[in-house]
Amino acid sequence: MRTQVGIIGAGPAGLMLARLLQLAGIESIVIENRSRNYCESRIRAGLIEQWAHDMLVEVGVGERMEREGLFHRGIKWNFAGTLHPIDFVDLVGKGVVIYGQQEVVKDMIGHRLGTGQPVLFEVEDVSVQNIDSKKPKIRFRHEGKAQEIDCDFIGGCDGFHGICRPSIPDGVLTTYDREYPFGWLGILSESPPPDEELIYSYHDRGFALFTMRSPLLARLYFQCAPDEDIEKWPDDKIWEELHARLGGVRKLQEGEIVQKGVTSMRSFVVEPMQYGRLFLAGDSAHIVPPTGAKGMNLALADVRMLARAIAEFYRSGATEQLDGYSKKVLPRVWKAQRFSWWMTQMLHHFPHENAFDRRRQLAELDYLVNSRAAMTTLAENYAGLPID
Repeated sequence: MRTQVGIIGAGPAGLMLARLLQLAGIESIVIENRSRNYCESRIRAGLIEQWAHDMLVEVGVGERMEREGLFHRGIKWNFAGTLHPIDFVDLVGKGVVIYGQQEVVKDMIGHRLGTGQPVLFEVEDVSVQNIDSKKPKIRFRHEGKAQEIDCDFIGGCDGFHGICRPSIPDGVLTTYDREYPFGWLGILSESPPPDEELIYSYHDRGFALFTMRSPLLARLYFQCAPDEDIEKWPDDKIWEELHARLGGVRKLQEGEIVQKGVTSMRSFVVEPMQYGRLFLAGDSAHIVPPTGAKGMNLALADVRMLARAIAEFYRSGATEQLDGYSKKVLPRVWKAQRFSWWMTQMLHHFPHENAFDRRRQLAELDYLVNSRAAMTTLAENYAGLPID
């Protein structure tokens, strides 16, 4: 097979890169080692910044999101027995949209296949070759047959555990990594969420987040050990913990738990995000803790810039934007890392902390909800920093 850009990974980064290239008249092939059903049904977080929402609409894959997504003016902080609303629209003129990542993926897969563009699912034995030349290749097996894609560029959008990043020679990348000493136990419940906005809750028992997927589907989390055994958490015990950490500021209605699991938390960045004709985007290059809700938004920001750089190459032959891809996107990545770390350290209990640390956290929360300047900083970062 021959195409201009070979894309590994059919998540938000890979699919959006393919769509942006398609709009620029550039051919691509997307391959994915999972099944289409897995990609479209794996439930993931789905908080979309204002600019990302607008981009999904602009490129023609946001129609269902416009109908079903839940617009949020802001969030609420819960601490010391009181609920504190922060209105992003009032502060910065922007809000966020809740729309599951799997729904974004479903919309983009349907659109791509509907326009006759290739996505190859359930590929095996993927490898990249000649990435330091002008003729890179992607090799894999599909439906039992060895396949090869000749291309000009490779988009490495295959996630943290993918093959693209490890294919870059030793010594090229610098890795920055932090693992957090806690995780999140999360559930999806067939019940109304306790509030129309997200609630971030600081409690003596640990952090909790009360969010939603729809008006009748709640997504609820609480801080736990990073290696927590989910089998030790029957449904009634989970509800007891969630009730306690909400602290009675809102009524929490119980429902059938249709999914539960433990998510570990880490911060991770590699620099540079490119080597030769291979360009990393999304989780293959960086991971953020979910506290700041930046993962999918960062992936979309990466490929927005990458697509522009590739389009400029085909339009004029210029390579300046491609050469500068990492330097262009990494400042936004690090700002998201800073914001996610700040949210995480302010709201979670860390091992070995003492009474001083707890009082300091409460003081920071109290300052935040009583200072318009501090709330504006929060709103600016949460709803999305300027993209250009």
